[in-house]
Parts: sequence; C-alpha cells; structure tokens
Amino acid sequence: MGWLLNAWAWTATAITVIVGTPIVALIFVCTAPFDKGRYAAGRAFRIVGVTALRLNPLWRFHTRGALKDPRRPYVVVANHESYADIFLISCFPWEMKWMSKDTMFKIPFMGWMMQMAGDIKIVRGNRESAIDAINQCRDRLAKRVSIMIFPEGTRSKTWEMLPFKDGAFRLAVEAGAPILPIAVAGTRRAMLKGTFRFQPSRALALVLEPIETAGMTRQDIPALKELTRARIEHGRRLLAAELGIPTDVVPADSAE
Repeated sequence: MGWLLNAWAWTATAITVIVGTPIVALIFVCTAPFDKGRYAAGRAFRIVGVTALRLNPLWRFHTRGALKDPRRPYVVVANHESYADIFLISCFPWEMKWMSKDTMFKIPFMGWMMQMAGDIKIVRGNRESAIDAINQCRDRLAKRVSIMIFPEGTRSKTWEMLPFKDGAFRLAVEAGAPILPIAVAGTRRAMLKGTFRFQPSRALALVLEPIETAGMTRQDIPALKELTRARIEHGRRLLAAELGIPTDVVPADSAE
C-alpha cells in the first residue's frame, strides 16, 4: 500500500505543479506592472504547493498563529527538518520570498515559478552569489515583502538543531526589520534526508512572537541570534510533545 500512496502523491504533485505553472505565469504577467514585490505571483505559487500538500494522503500538516499586519516585512526564520518544511510553511496565509539554493531553480516548472514569484537564488560557497542574494533580500523588504530563511543553512541529521548562521540576523538589523521565528516539528519523518520517498507524518508549524530589531547594531547580532534560537527550540519542543515525537538526539533515519 505504501508504494501505491507514494505513486499517487508524486503523480498529484507533478500534475499540480504542471497545471499551476501557466496560472502563476498569467498572474505574474497581469500584475507585474504594478506589483513590484511580486506579491500576487508569489502567493499563487505558494498556493500551488499547498494544493499539492492537500492532495498528499500521507501528510497531515497544520499551521498555527497569525500576524497583525501580514504586509509588514519580516525576516522569517525557522528550524529545518526536511524538504517538507517548504510545503508546511507555505500554508501560512501571507507571502514570503524564499532564499533557496540554485539547484532548486533548475527544476522544470518549479524553478520557473520560483523565478516568477521573485524567490532568491544563492550558490553555496560563492561569495558574489551571497552578496547578490543579500541585496535581493534588501530589495524585497523595501517592497514590503517578507523574506524566509533557514538560518541553519541545511537540514539537520538529528533532532538537535544546527548552529544558526549570522546572515538572516545581520540582514534584519541592517534593514530594521523584525525577526519572525517559526517553530516546526514533525516534518523530519515526512521526507527523510537522503530520500524523496513520502512517509506518513503529522506536522505542525507555529508562529512565535516577533522580535523587534529597531535600534540594534551589529554588536547585538549574537544575542539576537541566540534569543531567536532559544524561542524556536522551546516552540518546537512543545509541538513535538503534542505530536508524540521523541526529542532524543538520534539519527534522522531512525527517528519515529
């Protein structure tokens, strides 16, 4: 039965992405002259992902929390358990531009929609690419659109989060934009690292209290980073307890 459900999930995902691409393209063309932040095209792209999620019988994903002003630009950060995080976080009803590695933009249909949505490409280990990505982040924030970054940089192989990198926090301080932490739990099993096989999974994402950065300087970045990490750590442990997920530090491929 597992292989049959996987076949259906992948088929539904592929069809949704293929059908969604011309819809996103049409919205992009119609709104580009006045929607400089590509908010409408971006939301259309996220809805494509959410549609694929809802058609996947193996995943039961839900989000909690709301924003008083969804159009206020935030630097959004979340812990990173698996590729499934993208589907889960896309369920929040506001637009965020995602910073993603360049290989994602090379995927047919998906990559095309990412470009139309105004997502931000980065080549790992390439300093010029990193500088360009940060400049693009500043551009999106200036256009009143939030940025979504995984500060761990990659998916952790265990329950324990990896150290947070400075980039997202430096960006927030320099732009005067608040940090919006999101805690994620349950997606690790949904798609284990090293495989694209869907697994039965319940997952939750929780919006935490925003952290204002007004008046902060670069000297405040380490403390800001640790405060954000502590809040996410606390939030994801609460979610894990609700989901019945053990929080021992174990290899991802043996997690239940």
